[in-house]
Amino acid sequence: MLGLNNFPDEQLGQLLEWSPTVITTQQTAEKLNAYGIKLDWIITNDENEVLQSDVKLIPAGENTLIDAALKYLVELNYPAVNIIIDELSLKDYEVFADKINLVIFNNGKKIYPVTSGFNKWKPSGEIIEVLSLCREINFTGLEKINDQLYKTIHDGFFSLRFNEPFLFIAEEI
Repeated sequence: MLGLNNFPDEQLGQLLEWSPTVITTQQTAEKLNAYGIKLDWIITNDENEVLQSDVKLIPAGENTLIDAALKYLVELNYPAVNIIIDELSLKDYEVFADKINLVIFNNGKKIYPVTSGFNKWKPSGEIIEVLSLCREINFTGLEKINDQLYKTIHDGFFSLRFNEPFLFIAEEI
């Protein structure tokens, strides 16, 4: 977890229901500790005081904090990761899109990479945002609002087809 400023406590509780491995930054660790959430790893280059027992440190080294954490998870063959972040830069995640199942929570949105042929069931009127640049995108079950926004036209599946290796899309949570 890289930030909790815009993430509802109820949704945090839902993500933590399954007792996942919790990796965080030093700054966010203090907030999680105040909530009584058990931490597993802290990404840092500092040897700061550890707030809980049995918490390990992941040195970031020359990497960004998110890069260090994702490299660690990929090396340990984690199949998926949920990331809660206050400030989003998709370029930080592009290199990992084909290495681990990414779900990024940012400002009320659930963001994840999809490959061509992606389809998903959604209720009518839901907004789907395409965050990646794409020269040509074909879709079914959606109405185009503008170059990035689409709305489901009925309850049911929508699909996306494109020529890029993947696209990041977002849906409201």
